[in-house]
Amino acid sequence: MPAPATSKAAHLGNTIHTVRQLVKAGVVRFERPDKLIALARAIRAWGPTPAAGYTASAIRVPESIAIDDELGTLTFRELHLRTNALAHGLRRAGIVEGDGIGILCRNHRGFVESTVACSKLGASALYLNTGFAGPQIRDVIARENPAGLIFDDEYSGLVGDQAAGRRCFVAWHDDPGLADPRRPTLESLIEAGLADGSAVADLTPPSRRGKVVILTSGTTGTPRGAARRQPESLSPAAALFSKIPLQARQPTVIAAPLFHTWGFAHFTLGLALSSTLVLRRRFDAEEILTAVATSQATALIVVPVMLQRILELPPAKIAALDLRRLRIVAVSGSALPGELATRVMDLLGDVVYNLYGSTEVAWVTIATPADLRAAPGTAGTPPRGTTVRLYDEADQPVAAGAPGRIFVANEMLFDGYTGGGTKAVIDGLMSTGDVGHLDEAGRLFVDGRDDDMIISGGENVFPREVEDLLHAHPEIDDVAVIGIPDEKFGQGLKAFVVLASGSRLEPSAVKAHVKDNLAVYKVPREVVFVVELPRNATGKVLKRELRLQQS
Repeated sequence: MPAPATSKAAHLGNTIHTVRQLVKAGVVRFERPDKLIALARAIRAWGPTPAAGYTASAIRVPESIAIDDELGTLTFRELHLRTNALAHGLRRAGIVEGDGIGILCRNHRGFVESTVACSKLGASALYLNTGFAGPQIRDVIARENPAGLIFDDEYSGLVGDQAAGRRCFVAWHDDPGLADPRRPTLESLIEAGLADGSAVADLTPPSRRGKVVILTSGTTGTPRGAARRQPESLSPAAALFSKIPLQARQPTVIAAPLFHTWGFAHFTLGLALSSTLVLRRRFDAEEILTAVATSQATALIVVPVMLQRILELPPAKIAALDLRRLRIVAVSGSALPGELATRVMDLLGDVVYNLYGSTEVAWVTIATPADLRAAPGTAGTPPRGTTVRLYDEADQPVAAGAPGRIFVANEMLFDGYTGGGTKAVIDGLMSTGDVGHLDEAGRLFVDGRDDDMIISGGENVFPREVEDLLHAHPEIDDVAVIGIPDEKFGQGLKAFVVLASGSRLEPSAVKAHVKDNLAVYKVPREVVFVVELPRNATGKVLKRELRLQQS
């Protein structure tokens, strides 16, 4: 039965939009006929996967730099051969198509090479959070039951007895002289493949593409695995390029953890763009900015707390660095306070792009610098191909401007949790678990988690509004607000505040500031000064730990 004319027209429109954005980003460009034929074969064979991305880049720009990390640089040709060798080595070690591989690595070439080798084998990659404690890591490994583990040597203790019975490989040694000879390294597998010539032989594409499993943050409970198939086309990448103007063959510093959805998204975009990925294993504000300057990077990928640390650097150190080529500071992973975005743009220019999304739904909206200037604190508007609607508690659409639960539909929704279950769905749209509202221009504002709402004296209060207000206070560096029991009003607010250096602010002054700017029922009942807030590896505040202090 032929498709309706409207569907054909919509499909054609999406195709034209995708091609236009890919041309604009430099993904699609003129190539020699022999390269075009080789590229077409690679993409047809592998589909839009990491295997295809690096195979294609090795054809198009073989001598361009693919990875720049603390061990040096690798070209696309070298990376293609090394991942061929690694895939063959993993297969010889017993890893086969359909197996799962747990990857517990910081940001370095081992993470990238492991991911590409899994793609070439048709194995599924399970990305483990380097910020998790040992019990969380071991629980996830036991639940997901991967056939093999690839990890940095520093995490051997966290893996513990879950290594038993699994094929284990070490990706990085801080001190190679202390390496355990019983555990092969990725480098030993690669060197063996390069020496025996197997690296030259491309692998046969698997009958089924491996999945990517990224863990939820675990800020409210046990982290769960969110399984996602590889995209069927480049339309999702084109949608992001239409909002965030990334360009092909440019250096990108990924400071956000690669195991997290945000860092991994830019690894994936880098595949299409043939980007040089500049990686450092640990985040240090000065070192990251230095990497931006020395690599002449045009894009920096961060989570909000990293921006806060950058702003804490002495102005003279920032001014001494050549950051003129930096056009994009892409932020996601947790709430971006409006004043923080404004301060960064005042320092670096209008370069901040804020993406709101989650592990389960990928992205929802993107705020451009113009959005953030016009409406500080906004999460922006949805890119093409994404639908956003707000629903009330009765699952009905809310009136314009009214708050509601945020639901989204796009091509990148996850397939469900690996342990079973999924997020709520209404009319084909999936819940983000957040509540928000739209302004008159259609820009989304995220008010907070739907389970974070505090009812004080019959009034609904979301901590985010109070947190944003206090973040903007010149004597406050950081803040988190939670709900606490209150005999008179049912619930009240408690603010955990990190003061700026030299501040002598008193709790009464914090309360007065809130009272002067917000409704009286939003004034914290308690204000506690702390040295720092508990955060996970992606910068999200662990409010669960703050609540435990109340019990």
